[in-house]
Amino acid sequence: QVQAVESGGGLVQAGGSLRLSCAASGSTFRFNSIGWYRQAPGKQRELVARISSGGTTNYADSVNGRFTISRDNGKNTVYLQMNSLKPEDTAVYFCNTFSSGWRSYDYWGQGTQVTVSS
Repeated sequence: QVQAVESGGGLVQAGGSLRLSCAASGSTFRFNSIGWYRQAPGKQRELVARISSGGTTNYADSVNGRFTISRDNGKNTVYLQMNSLKPEDTAVYFCNTFSSGWRSYDYWGQGTQVTVSS
């Protein structure tokens, strides 16, 4: 788990774009896989995208082809470029380290709200 501050959310119309940023602390950031997660009202948190320390990426089927995750280790920052947004993308977005046990994490930041209007 990593201490991070998410930003870049907002209100956008369907079809629009947003770029989220995750500014993390700690000298070990560059060695961690990082994930972007989201939680919509009444739903469980889900993994949206992840990026390994070496830059390998993986996406949920629901966002594949629309979202792009990237990282700048020099800035301890991970980005999520979101294009062709849909109302079903509306959620609070969080970043954190990625591991097989992420569902058991007990620390999450405040996240950033993304609202997509139809």
